[in-house]
Amino acid sequence: MNSFLSRIIVSACLALGFAGAASAQTVQHKLAIQVDDNNPAVMNLALNNAQNVIEYYKAKNETVDVQVVTFGPGLHMLRADTSPVKARVSEMSLANKNLHFSACDNTRVKMSKAEGKDIPIMEEGQSVPSGVITLMELQGKGYAYLRP
Repeated sequence: MNSFLSRIIVSACLALGFAGAASAQTVQHKLAIQVDDNNPAVMNLALNNAQNVIEYYKAKNETVDVQVVTFGPGLHMLRADTSPVKARVSEMSLANKNLHFSACDNTRVKMSKAEGKDIPIMEEGQSVPSGVITLMELQGKGYAYLRP
C-alpha cells in the first residue's frame, strides 16, 4: 500500500473514532515491559527502558508502542496511594501517546482484601483482568518482552 493511501486510511480511522485501528497500522515496533517488583529502582529502570526505546525510534522517524504491565508487588507502580514513581508515570504518559500502563486486577483485588480497603489505581493505569495473561497476549501479537 502506498504512503498516500496509508495516510488517507489512518485519517479516516481517526475521523471515525477508530484510533486503535489507525495506530495499529502505523506502529512499526512493539515492546511489552513487565514490572512485578515493588522496588523503585526496578520501576525507574522500566521507565528508563521505555523512554530510551521511544526516543530511539523517534530519532529514526519510526513508531513504537510500549506497554508497561504491572502485577504482584509491581502493582505499587500504578497505585495512586503508594507509587514511588507517580509523577514520572504521569509525565511520561502525557508526553508519549504510544506508552500505556496496565494494572492487574487480580492483584488489585487481592491487595484490597489484604489491606481491607479499595486500592486506587492512577488514571494513567488501565485495569486488565490479569497482568500475566496480558503479557502472554501481547507476546502473541508480536510484542518483544522485557523484564528489567
